[in-house]
Amino acid sequence: MRKGGSILAFDFGLKHIGVAAGQTITGQARGVTTIRARDGKPDWQQIQSLVADYGPIQLIVGLPLNMDGTESALSARARQFSLRLGRRAKLPLALWDERLTTREANAHLDRARVAGVAQTSHELAAVLIAESWLAHSAQAAE
Repeated sequence: MRKGGSILAFDFGLKHIGVAAGQTITGQARGVTTIRARDGKPDWQQIQSLVADYGPIQLIVGLPLNMDGTESALSARARQFSLRLGRRAKLPLALWDERLTTREANAHLDRARVAGVAQTSHELAAVLIAESWLAHSAQAAE
């Protein structure tokens, strides 16, 4: 990955997909929006507009795993979403373990709203995915 630039992270869900934008230089992210989905199918034009607006160098999709690290029923759906996203955006894409992000997002949503980090738990989960991936990438680059 190039040194400086933005990323977009997605918290995939069957009804909602949280989106966050992060910066590789600062390692920080902010919620962008929550996209409504129908059985995991988003408005692809809305996603393509976000990609065009933010100009990310990398896309990250949260991979919902069970606590023991095995794939969940939702994992296959998230993988399918990520494949479509990568093909449409023509950008590098990574799947990232998102265990407990929804629980953490729900626990800290009020504080995140006050701080202007995210407005929904879906956005905050995407922020947590983005910042976790950014921290790992920064460590790997050292």
